[in-house]
Amino acid sequence: MGAGAMTICHNQAAVLVKEDMKKMVQIPMLRSRAVAAKNTKIFGVSLLELRERGLVEDGVPLVVQRMVEHLSKHALHQEGLFRVNGSVRAVETLKLRLESGDDEDLFSESDLCTVSSLLKRYLRDLPEGLVNLTVQQKLIQHYQDSGDAVSWWVIKDLLHQLPDVHHSLLRYLCNFLTLVERNHKENRMTAHNLATVFGPSVFKLT
Repeated sequence: MGAGAMTICHNQAAVLVKEDMKKMVQIPMLRSRAVAAKNTKIFGVSLLELRERGLVEDGVPLVVQRMVEHLSKHALHQEGLFRVNGSVRAVETLKLRLESGDDEDLFSESDLCTVSSLLKRYLRDLPEGLVNLTVQQKLIQHYQDSGDAVSWWVIKDLLHQLPDVHHSLLRYLCNFLTLVERNHKENRMTAHNLATVFGPSVFKLT
């Protein structure tokens, strides 16, 4: 093998070594990015931020859709739905697994009380509440001024003052709770009971 051939082989080997070294350096960076992507905070994050991060579909957070779809399929006939709470530890564990990006069928591994409690917690943890303070105060004022003559058209107009993503989630939630109420003879969750349970989760009372 001539000197020229040796030089070419040496240069090629050097290039391969450099490429291998580059890959070795990049591996930890890629792993750290993957871990960061999986450990994504979902609870206690504004709806607008979740939408910017691509975690909202049709105006509804994906995590809420997953919980509601599971409960709609398995829990509509469960007596005490939303009134019987899951254990604090189980709820926290499920929350952390969702935020870690665990793709397993987490809800099938959890009891229904845990999933329903987590849904309430999600709503309660929204930074400004699902219905923000400004709209909340206007709703209260309307009730105080109207007495028994509450106008549902006025209420509808006030709710439309919410940010669009809040309004979409509220509408989605109300549709689901209407479905729950239709089965109240079995689950014992009348409209009054649902309002009592979800009021603190939907409104910021501070």
